[in-house]
Amino acid sequence: MKAAVYTRFGPPEVISLREVPKPVPAQDEVLIQVTATTVTSAECAMRRGRPLWGRIIIGLRRPRRRMRVLGTEVAGRVVAAGAKVTRFRPGDEVFGFTGFRLGANAEYVCLPQKASLQLKPVNVDFGQAAAVVDGASTALHFLSKAGIRRGQRVLVYGASGSIGTYAVQLAKHLGAHVTAVCGPGNVGLVRELGADEVIDYTKGDYTRARYDIVFDTLGKTSFRRARAALGPRGRYAVTTGLHNMFLSVLTRRVVSGMSVEKNQALELIKSLVEAGQLRIVIDRRYGFDQLAEAHRHVETGHKRGNVVVDVAAVAAT
Repeated sequence: MKAAVYTRFGPPEVISLREVPKPVPAQDEVLIQVTATTVTSAECAMRRGRPLWGRIIIGLRRPRRRMRVLGTEVAGRVVAAGAKVTRFRPGDEVFGFTGFRLGANAEYVCLPQKASLQLKPVNVDFGQAAAVVDGASTALHFLSKAGIRRGQRVLVYGASGSIGTYAVQLAKHLGAHVTAVCGPGNVGLVRELGADEVIDYTKGDYTRARYDIVFDTLGKTSFRRARAALGPRGRYAVTTGLHNMFLSVLTRRVVSGMSVEKNQALELIKSLVEAGQLRIVIDRRYGFDQLAEAHRHVETGHKRGNVVVDVAAVAAT
């Protein structure tokens, strides 16, 4: 099978399509023929070997062998199942998250049946299904961990990105008053997603108002700055930064960490998508042989929503 492999840290050009052995599912695993995957900013950072402390996981001098195929979001069809698998069967259309196993940037990937994997929403294509996995589940994880409640005032910083577009919608779904922060070119999009107020970060200052939750989806602001915008029991939720993880130990006002277990979240997301209550925003779609180009686009820092890679476009040739 073909897979997008990188054997050293560096620019997008370190990724190339190669022939690798097709995986064989264990007794509790399913084999998924990948139709679509994505490129995220987290994977671009891994490809560069950043942050440096992350190399403890991905490899000190070069990527570990088991982590040389990137990709965490996957949508496709189950084509084989191990003898102990009961949740899925061949022919099922699924979407899910590979987590630290990675490997979604390939024509096939194996996942345990207990992995973050659900049947695909019936009303969207595979590319849309892949694009909703991590952003929506991560947004739901941090909003829930921050204790979101109906009637609260929530600020979403980075509202036009892959996590932010879902954070705006999910916070509204959960009954919050949502203020969104984004660049000038995305103000209209964020309003369409349901934000009650929108701040263009090139012109406005979000700290002039008070919020129950400041959700920093990009790690572009800080607890030090957000503190001026938090109410007496307000919390700052942030998706990145080792220092923020330390802060979350020192004070309950900082919510940090990682969203890895996504099964329950994906079940809810599936129902919202099928009910037409969650819009999936896709910036661009690339063919499998354009994966390096997709990485370059994500690294500009200006993508809207998600970047999808259609693996089947190469798999069928």
